[in-house]
Amino acid sequence: MIIWLNGGFGAGKTTLAGELHRRLPEAVVFDPEELGITLWRWVPRNEDFQDLDSWRELVVHTALALRRHHAEVLIVPMALVRDAYREEILGGLAAAGEEILHVFLDLDLAVQRDRLLSRAPEGEVPPGAEEWAFSRLDPDAAARQPEGTLILRSDRLGPGELADQVLAALPG
Repeated sequence: MIIWLNGGFGAGKTTLAGELHRRLPEAVVFDPEELGITLWRWVPRNEDFQDLDSWRELVVHTALALRRHHAEVLIVPMALVRDAYREEILGGLAAAGEEILHVFLDLDLAVQRDRLLSRAPEGEVPPGAEEWAFSRLDPDAAARQPEGTLILRSDRLGPGELADQVLAALPG
């Protein structure tokens, strides 16, 4: 089983992944952002590593390898804000026979902005990072999630309550 935690920046994906991992200690947490950072060491840096075909391909193959060789449950906290990329990655995992619980964390845009602004103390945010993150806020993203997506409000539920909902949605 792959539990994919999707949602905008500041929605609580990493926090929820930590809570799920605490409850499922045998699971492996895979953060595809690390692949993007690694790719940027090898290829010319672009605005968003998700735009790299190689990143999306590596995410699918790495998730498959981790799930097949290291864990019955893989927890993946990663925003897939472009619908085509979400379809490509989750579709690739499904085509390989993986069972996926796709969770989308939705929240009020004002709460999301506040969370983003409170992430790092002033002066520690790289120049342009706030604007980049704000440019990717998408208040209509929850409405475009595929059928079967578990949509949860992370501005109304705490991490423990969110984890309860995710675990209750797991098959068998």
